[in-house]
Amino acid sequence: MSVLMNKDSRVVIQGFGGAGQREAKTSIAYGTQVVAGVTPGRGGQTIEGVPIYNTVSEAVEKHQANVSLIFVPAPFAADAILEAERAGVPLIICITEGIPVLDMVKVKRVMKNSKSRLIGPNCPGVISVADRSRAGIMPVDVYLEGNVGVISRSGTLVYEAVDQLSRLGIGQSGSLGVGGDPIIGTTQREALELFEADPDTAAIVLIGEIGGTAEQEAAEYIKQMKKPVVVFIGGATAPPGRRMGHAGAIISGAAGTASAKQQALREAGATVVENPGDIGSTMQAVLKKHGLA
Repeated sequence: MSVLMNKDSRVVIQGFGGAGQREAKTSIAYGTQVVAGVTPGRGGQTIEGVPIYNTVSEAVEKHQANVSLIFVPAPFAADAILEAERAGVPLIICITEGIPVLDMVKVKRVMKNSKSRLIGPNCPGVISVADRSRAGIMPVDVYLEGNVGVISRSGTLVYEAVDQLSRLGIGQSGSLGVGGDPIIGTTQREALELFEADPDTAAIVLIGEIGGTAEQEAAEYIKQMKKPVVVFIGGATAPPGRRMGHAGAIISGAAGTASAKQQALREAGATVVENPGDIGSTMQAVLKKHGLA
């Protein structure tokens, strides 16, 4: 079993420009089925061996695409998400950052009652290592097949955590980047639920950030989890009220601070590390403690 993506996943890339073409090549080389691209006005072309269509519905109809990966520029990205949802794509992954908040409010309203799942925006995407199925921007060479799932608001910290694990010989079942914008689709808690239900995942790394209360909500779920969770919260030195990296990483009240999140997660039973360089070694110790190494 895999989390969200597997060998049968068929990816359509919305916004098949430079970034879309680059990531299509990487995903195809990794083993992923990238079946179509969508760029309005360029339908009928073939780029990097991928057929291009004017609409998502065409790609779904002709190629049974069931994953959409979005690289559309921020002013038009919300419309791209909604187009994929209307086409019935089960999994929509939006890499674009900086989508206007009001646009995402509209998207959130639609997704609430939708059969589609949204990952992101402003995220690195999803990868299933055993199935070599990738929809995102993560570098594939740092991944090693194994049983640790990685969840993060930060793309860069996903790669750092995975690299640390792999260097220690600890493989990953996959990773999921929830995204760093103020309004996102799948939450950290929902991502934890996915990995908790995955029989191929034995333990989880959760990387959060300052701002909002998503980590506290995740902590409430961790209390009932059977799998061990190692957590790092980025932005501990950020001054209140200042954006640090992601648009969602703004401390506004005591609940958004790193210390408040760390306390809630420790009380929930998670193992919290304060230095990002200790993520891998801490997971190694946790796996040995639980007899999972």
